[in-house]
Amino acid sequence: MLRSAPGALLVVLVACGSQVRSTATSPPPPDAPKLDLPESWIDPEDDLPHGITRTPADRRAALDNPAATPIVVRGATILTATGAKYAGGVIVLEGGHITYVGKGPVETPAGATVIDGQGKFVTPGIIDAHSHLGVYAAPGAGATSDGNEMVAPVTAQARAEYGYWPQDPQIPRAMAGGVTTALILPGSANLIGGRGFTVQMKPGVTSDDVAFPGAPPTIKMACGENPKRVYGAKGGPQTRMAEYAAFRAAFADAAAYDAKWRGYQRARTAWLAKRARAAELDAAAAAAGKPGRVKVEAAPEPPARDLGKDTLAAVLRGEVLVQIHCYRADELAKMVDIADEYGFQIRSFHHALEAYKVRERLIAHGIAINTWADWWGFKLEAFDGIPENAGLYTESGGRATIHSDSAIGIQRLNQEAAKALASARAAGLVITDDQALRWITANPAWVLGIDDVTGTLEVGKRADVVVWSGDPFSVYSKAEDVVVGGELLYQRGAGRPETDYELGNSAGDRGAEGK
Repeated sequence: MLRSAPGALLVVLVACGSQVRSTATSPPPPDAPKLDLPESWIDPEDDLPHGITRTPADRRAALDNPAATPIVVRGATILTATGAKYAGGVIVLEGGHITYVGKGPVETPAGATVIDGQGKFVTPGIIDAHSHLGVYAAPGAGATSDGNEMVAPVTAQARAEYGYWPQDPQIPRAMAGGVTTALILPGSANLIGGRGFTVQMKPGVTSDDVAFPGAPPTIKMACGENPKRVYGAKGGPQTRMAEYAAFRAAFADAAAYDAKWRGYQRARTAWLAKRARAAELDAAAAAAGKPGRVKVEAAPEPPARDLGKDTLAAVLRGEVLVQIHCYRADELAKMVDIADEYGFQIRSFHHALEAYKVRERLIAHGIAINTWADWWGFKLEAFDGIPENAGLYTESGGRATIHSDSAIGIQRLNQEAAKALASARAAGLVITDDQALRWITANPAWVLGIDDVTGTLEVGKRADVVVWSGDPFSVYSKAEDVVVGGELLYQRGAGRPETDYELGNSAGDRGAEGK
């Protein structure tokens, strides 16, 4: 959705090191020189499929929190989002991850905080797959508007991470709604607006404090009305024709750029081999008392770096999770065509109000949708939404999520999922509570590429957990205890946590409950 001005998407994968350009007549140094290559090429031996599989180190960083006090919830109804449900169950959280979930009995770890779950429900932490918290921070003003880089239709070099303000007073309100993780995206003004930023939902001082450990890179794109409206009088695109031409041109340029860097890498590898061989010959000549001086040509020059094209080339290599703002069925299909043409995978369509019309095609491509329960009609491309969209997509075997795109909606995503569930059932669709819970937990975890460590309540998963006062699909239920990475960061009745900004400026009622 649009914020003050529409906005957009993408990412930059960069790293740099020293360049070796001199001729080599002496043995190479013990360690190979660092190359001035894009980030994904730093380790040519890396065989992670598509660059998005989490390494053991990533998993440890996301799961391990040795300083976290053990937490035990007893007697609650536990909804795991895996299909398993435990009435009067027990869940144990230790060291930042789940060590037990089931019916019990189980021993209480020493020093644990014990929560009486009688009459309460436990779920995985809520994950919002589309948020602008921190980049459209409160108080709303030009000074806090950092979500749309409206200077060009393609700003792939931009990163939401650099615009994210972890002191945003809206963050504690989201925590009070049971949200533990969110994907922070640029807006939708641009065709390609920049890289998204996956965060743990908690206040911090720097973006590093709140980054979700090891979350893969994401990129935001947008088609349709917003880029037309923003750039129609600024040189274009003025029409959808020009939008799709611009997408194709951007990826064609990125493919050529990628080919240049691959060529450089091959040339440099060959040059290093020649240099090493020359050093061997020189050493052999010296041992025989003969002069060496085998000459090697100068090192190949690397292509000029372009941070935006670095990002788009990484998209083409499958190393970035592609998130696309798109509404109409015909445009959803066009973006699938472009992805097929250039060989990249779309992870999820956001908003996707007409996904129900082309759901078989999207599902066949393994594409998720992030949608609303009942928002539509706020512009022409959003006029054909229906409240059964998530239900139809789910019934057909696809992954659907309910997202917020709103600093208000993020506070009650459990209720939004309940509305979508009610609409689906009223239409005769068979959707279980577990499937509806996955709309706001396991499915968005997959969209963010972190479903191996969060999104469900299973032994070994990260301790992102919410204790609700009642059934989470009831409008009367509230999040009472919110655990993020094993830390009990919110307790209803203990006062809402405040950011330093709020505390320092005496904003709000410090005794408020996070209503």
